[in-house]
Amino acid sequence: MIMRIVRLFLTGPLSGIFIAAGIIAGIVALLATPREEDPQIVVPMADVEVAYPGHSPEEVEQLVTRPLERLLWQLDGVEHVYSVSRRDGALVTVRFYVGEDRDRAMVRLRDKIEENRNIVPAGVTGWRVVPVSINDVPIVTVTLSSKDGKYDSARLRRMAEELSARLDSIPDISRVGIYGGYRRVIRIEPRIENLTAFQVSLPEIGDAVKRANASATVGKSLSHGQEILLMTRPVPISAKEVGQIVIRADSGRIVRVSDVADVFDTTAQPEYYVRNNGEPAVTLAFSKKAGINAVGLAKQIIAAADSAKGSIIPADVEMTVTRDQGKSANERVNGLVESMFFAVVTVILLIALTMGWRESLIVGVSVPVSFSLALMTNYIFGFTLNRVTLFALILSLGLVVDDPITNVDNIQRHIRLGRKKPFEATLEAVQEVLPPVIMSTIAIIVSFLPMFFITGMMGPYMAPMAINVPLTVSFSTVCALTFVPFLALKLLRREEGKLGAAAESEGAPEWIRKFYAALIHPFLSRRNAWLLIGTVI
Repeated sequence: MIMRIVRLFLTGPLSGIFIAAGIIAGIVALLATPREEDPQIVVPMADVEVAYPGHSPEEVEQLVTRPLERLLWQLDGVEHVYSVSRRDGALVTVRFYVGEDRDRAMVRLRDKIEENRNIVPAGVTGWRVVPVSINDVPIVTVTLSSKDGKYDSARLRRMAEELSARLDSIPDISRVGIYGGYRRVIRIEPRIENLTAFQVSLPEIGDAVKRANASATVGKSLSHGQEILLMTRPVPISAKEVGQIVIRADSGRIVRVSDVADVFDTTAQPEYYVRNNGEPAVTLAFSKKAGINAVGLAKQIIAAADSAKGSIIPADVEMTVTRDQGKSANERVNGLVESMFFAVVTVILLIALTMGWRESLIVGVSVPVSFSLALMTNYIFGFTLNRVTLFALILSLGLVVDDPITNVDNIQRHIRLGRKKPFEATLEAVQEVLPPVIMSTIAIIVSFLPMFFITGMMGPYMAPMAINVPLTVSFSTVCALTFVPFLALKLLRREEGKLGAAAESEGAPEWIRKFYAALIHPFLSRRNAWLLIGTVI
């Protein structure tokens, strides 16, 4: 069956089509495959945030954290559970095993919590499940700072919020975080004496603000052929409007927020402090969706941020790209591609010096075709182009050239012997080395097979190597049995019968035969053979 394929490629145009299709596929895969620094590692994690106001950390630990930990440990596939108990609430992080389906894990987690609502202690006002993903790590961070201190942290924060709202339209961004600066808040500071005088409690103020902060359509009426919508008052947006919120109206007496409290339009206490060159700053962090090309998305984000300069962002505000993972990923991938190119050139030059330039040309064609087919396979199955993938290709370079070299060398020898016509000599040469060519490929695949069973974090990290080395070597064998004999026949047929008198030595130079005989002869005796085996063991 295999020899029929070899004969088919020797006699038809399939070899040229195969080479052209392979190279084109490699170019397409190299351009289209998403690039990133490291392989995608699926580690499903989630934070469960529980609000338990008015309780100390010790009470939260005993009444909320420990029961929740026991509950989460009952889930299948959970590897670790971490927790933090603090005043007014708890944070419990559950981490599943690497490779667990993220969506299924989140569904199981939410179902488990909902099934046990009956054991929730009184006083728990709510909880929230927040999935955590490796893709939450920002690929681009942009820092806004004032060159001369003209803009304070509060104004920089508002600029960052406007910029975030504009860049949210980029479809492949998963989330945007803003760090640093002062958030705008409207603060209500009650006056104790006024509260006593008006007989108003603090919860009443809170309830009044909540009611005023809701907007709704309460009805409609028809008048003179027009429909009039009845709506609540617009949500207050300034300190003055908040001060006018009615707390109570009874016996013809209206009590407003400003009657019992001072209202300020001010800033909140900062959660993060960010400085750039000693000046206050605000940083926007952009994360990508899974499987998206980090290089292209990073360029799109930075270009969109630059276009906002002069409109949303004043010209005298300094905008600094403090992290560009797309650029670093592209540089590392390009560096590895260049290293792979020079490695291929080095191997071809070595073959040219030892076997001849025609032979090196044949092997030189088979290497990029093998790599191209491997890259296309990666692209089809959704793998990204990262450091581990390219390292696997570089590692497999020494293995990729084995089968083509074996076939080319044997075809060259048979054609030079001149015992048969070049076409028949090529078929005989390929058939002669077919078993070792096939077995060497199987041996390499088997040797890399255990890497598929690596567990934990290293499993998915090493998966590109476990896949790409056997894949590339397999494609190398395919090349060695398809277009390599065709190219060898076309380029080496002019060497027919060149060995002449040396044909009796089966094509091997005399000095090589003598050297090999001297090397192997001592181990042909049974005693020395067993001694060699024992030494190796």
